[in-house]
Amino acid sequence: MGSRSLLKVLAKNFDVLAGPLVALAYPLYASVKAIETKSSVDDQQWLTYWVLYSLITLFELTFTSIIEWLPFWSSMKLIFISWLVLPYFSGAAYVYQNYVRPVFVRNHMINIWYVPQKKGLFCNSDDFITALDKYIEENGPEALKKLADKVGKSSTQSGIVERVERIKIAEGV
Repeated sequence: MGSRSLLKVLAKNFDVLAGPLVALAYPLYASVKAIETKSSVDDQQWLTYWVLYSLITLFELTFTSIIEWLPFWSSMKLIFISWLVLPYFSGAAYVYQNYVRPVFVRNHMINIWYVPQKKGLFCNSDDFITALDKYIEENGPEALKKLADKVGKSSTQSGIVERVERIKIAEGV
């Protein structure tokens, strides 16, 4: 009778026991293993998984009071996370490509999150000329002259515009 009650306890709490192994231990091991390989495919799988796991965790933290009323939430979560984790199903890639990515791309959230760090405003002296060149290319030299006039330092900045235009002519752009 002791072994039968132990099996009942294990069956009742299977999600509590298996959840951390499936949701955290194996993905942690696979993520470290993926970092050590040269392939980017496994990196993408595990980065995608961790993004989705974070979203699930945020969902749970936000809607805790509602989730408490769902009797099978932990079992459903274990099944869903198993589907995400197991490479045979590629669930993480499917959910990310079809549901998460379109939301982030549509709202332009991806582009605003990555800001490369630089030591100064312009690391190289050519960065300033490159930035001016790009501005002139997008808006035209007249726009830069108008901007320089607005600032009130038109003689200094007009000299910069002329220098940039001379560089463009010399390079054949």
